[in-house]
Amino acid sequence: MELAIFGLQSTAFPVTAALTGVLLVASALIIAWLVGPRSYTKKKGEAFECGIPTRGDSMAQYHVGYYLFAILFLMFDVETVFLFPWATICKNFGDKAMFAVGTFLVILVLGLAYAWKKGALRWK
Repeated sequence: MELAIFGLQSTAFPVTAALTGVLLVASALIIAWLVGPRSYTKKKGEAFECGIPTRGDSMAQYHVGYYLFAILFLMFDVETVFLFPWATICKNFGDKAMFAVGTFLVILVLGLAYAWKKGALRWK
């Protein structure tokens, strides 16, 4: 059985694609190593941010609430992405699909209620 792409056998195509990918990545790394600058100084090792010299410790600690809020946003944002295609063609589905999506929404609302109860949505 031949594929329409380059006339390769079906087993040879994935191997050829993988080898081509490895070869391209390796050649890019070798060229970057050969052409790249080699002078390392203490000044080049310093942290650089917007051309302004840093003062004090560069590591700043953030409140964990920012991370929790971001994770919750991503979680519900991804769930919305999963729900949108279903909502556009929901007329074609039967009772089993409606039950499955209802279960999905119940689990989603329970997760929101849990986060709300734990205070993850409250700014302090």
